[in-house]
Amino acid sequence: MNDPANKKIMTRYSILILCPIILALASFTPALASRHKNVPPRQEISLINNAIENFLYSNTASLPGHVTVNIGQIDRHLVLPECAQLEPFIPVGNRLWGKTSIGVRCNSGSATWTIYVQAEINVMANVLHTARPIATGQIITNEDIAPQNINLTQLPEGILTDASLIVGKVAATNLPAGQPLRPQMLRAPHVILRGQTVNLVVQGRGFNIQSEGQALADAADGQVIQVRNKSGRIISGLARPNSTVEIRP
Repeated sequence: MNDPANKKIMTRYSILILCPIILALASFTPALASRHKNVPPRQEISLINNAIENFLYSNTASLPGHVTVNIGQIDRHLVLPECAQLEPFIPVGNRLWGKTSIGVRCNSGSATWTIYVQAEINVMANVLHTARPIATGQIITNEDIAPQNINLTQLPEGILTDASLIVGKVAATNLPAGQPLRPQMLRAPHVILRGQTVNLVVQGRGFNIQSEGQALADAADGQVIQVRNKSGRIISGLARPNSTVEIRP
C-alpha cells in the first residue's frame, strides 16, 4: 500500500482526472465574467419615487393650503436600465389633484423607457362655510362665515377660501348653516335699482356730457344696464356707484 511505485501511479491518475475539470473551469470563468459585465446597471426604484415626489411638490406649490402627496408602490421586481435623467410628466387627461397618475420617462443614451405610477394629492385648507343661515339678498359679513379645515380635493371645484371674496357680497339664494361657499352662491351688491333716477355720463376725448335717466333694472358695479333717457330713448351703459351710468360714445 505504501509502495512508492503505487503512489506515483495514483498521482498520475489523479492529474489525468483533474486536468479536464481545470481546463473546463478556466474556459467557463471568462465567459461568466463577460456575461456579468454586459448586464447594464438597473434603475433604483427609490430614485424614481424621489423624482415623482419632487415633481409633485414643485408643481403644487401655488395651491392654497397644505399639500401632501402619496405615491403608489412601484413593483420591486420591475427591471429598468439605469437612467441618467428621469423626467416625470402629467399624462394626458390627468391633473395634479386628488387621485391621479404620473408618468416617468427616460430618453438617456441607450436607456429608453416609460412607466406610470399612481399617486394621490391632498390639499388641506380652511374652507369658508356659513356660520348661520343666510337669507337671499342678505349682505354677508365676517360674522356670517367660519373656516373649516377640509381636503379641497374631496369638494366641488370653486370652493372659496379667501374671505375677501365673500364679505360684502350678497347671498344669491337661501344658504343654510354649515354650507361651503362657492362664487355662484353670491353676487355683487347692486349699485343701481330698477326705477331709480340715474346720472347718465358720456365721456370722450375732450368732452363730458351729463343728463338724467331712469334705470330699467337692478345692476351691480360694472354690469350692463338699460336706461330710458328724458326723450324716452332706451340706451345701454355700465352701472357705476353713486347712481351713475357710464355711456360709451
